[in-house]
Amino acid sequence: MPVQATMLSFDVVIIGAGPTGLGAALRLTERNRTSWCVLDGSDVAGGLSRSVKDDHGFTWDIGGHVIFSHYQYYDDVMELAIDASGWNVHQRESYVYVAGAWVPYPFQNNIHRLPTELREECLGGLERLTEAHAHPPAALNFEQWFTNQFGEGIARVFMRPYNTKLWTVPPSAMSCAWVGERVAQIDLAQIKQNMARGEDDVGWGPNATFRFPKEGGTGGIYRALASRLPRGRVHLGPEHRVVAVDPVRKVLTLRGGRQLRYTALLSSIPLDELLRALAVGLESATGAAPHPPLDAATCRLLADKLDFSSTHIVGLGMRGTVPSFLKTACWLYFPESHICFYRATVFSNYAERNAPEGCWSLMLEVSAARGGDAYADDAAALVAACVQGCLDTGLLSAEATIISRWHHFERKGYPIPTSGRDAALDACLPVLREAYSIYSRGRFGAWKYEVANQDHSVMQGVEAIDRILAACGDAALPGGEVPLEPTVHHPELVNTTRGTMRCTLTRSDRE
Repeated sequence: MPVQATMLSFDVVIIGAGPTGLGAALRLTERNRTSWCVLDGSDVAGGLSRSVKDDHGFTWDIGGHVIFSHYQYYDDVMELAIDASGWNVHQRESYVYVAGAWVPYPFQNNIHRLPTELREECLGGLERLTEAHAHPPAALNFEQWFTNQFGEGIARVFMRPYNTKLWTVPPSAMSCAWVGERVAQIDLAQIKQNMARGEDDVGWGPNATFRFPKEGGTGGIYRALASRLPRGRVHLGPEHRVVAVDPVRKVLTLRGGRQLRYTALLSSIPLDELLRALAVGLESATGAAPHPPLDAATCRLLADKLDFSSTHIVGLGMRGTVPSFLKTACWLYFPESHICFYRATVFSNYAERNAPEGCWSLMLEVSAARGGDAYADDAAALVAACVQGCLDTGLLSAEATIISRWHHFERKGYPIPTSGRDAALDACLPVLREAYSIYSRGRFGAWKYEVANQDHSVMQGVEAIDRILAACGDAALPGGEVPLEPTVHHPELVNTTRGTMRCTLTRSDRE
């Protein structure tokens, strides 16, 4: 950004150059808007979808990401980033490791793979559930929901330990309103048929088929998209980190003191961080109403109500070829507590160039609770625990030659859908939009895990821009209807239907 003589003003300022912010920027470009900019405190675009190449030549994502879509628009955007020849297409092959057995995902459809005692426990729980009631009682939390749906056997063997390990909070402290397509429902007759025939049932879910870039990891997608935006609009680096938002004067303060004025603000930074930046801005605002819609104390109180978990990502790069039983595997789940990671991805299977020639790789994810982390100050111990877990589960043999041990800690890995989340969101998101023209969107911006995949996140940015432009008198829909941002407001609809809107940008659309 050029040296500032006077305060710069924009119609739209976008905070965050991840999928949501870049989706918003693409939509503004598509709609021929020029008074906007993107700010991001990182040195590279992509947000949580960025990728890193380590000193040994292995590429790692910041967590497990794959490309699948509920929207034609998102598919068009992916082709804008990388042409058709630059993608690999995979059939999901995923397993749950329990008591030494590899159970195909989704677990509840394939319990015939379990050892006899556990298989009978899981089946018995399902049968008792069916006998007790044709329609389960309403659940008050996530633990009640999955126990009502799957019975106590599956709850004990898989759902309770895995979700406790992933989310770092008891499932009883989580809402069940977010579940939707995230968890496969039960068909007891089909499960019994699978058991009788010894057949696996693996086709469920929106990611049964997915794409992945042949080079550059997931981050390569978003670096390419940022490069296709008009020059001079995307500003990266620590000096562009937003530290205060004055919603009264509509002024942002950046690290170092530089200020920008906006008409509408689209933020994809974590909502709790935005609320705290708003508290700082409100405390310094002049001419504020005596009783503003959100005061500084309320902003901080709401920020404290939003819970999250952190994530360690550990990459292990090995010399040699991937073991035969992992040659077509994608990602693997580990509910048992003696294994520190909850998920492992055979990352070299996604793309040959994710690993140097003659090598292969595993990417492991370990959750850390917001309130504390046993490995916070000892990355070497974490990596050693991950290696041991791989040896204990057979992912690695004792003869494996590990040439790369990579570690990254992401403080905000998952927005947790706690039982009080929706009340906190309802108390701030509509007020920010209606009173201050601030749209908080994206995985952590909207704090809705149920619409936090990459396609959802891009479309939250696109839909917010349509809403912003409509609010300025520029009708975004035929007939002048105001866009309703279906992704963030109606997850139950966007996850069961396919959006047909097209992106009209081409690779030549750049100033």
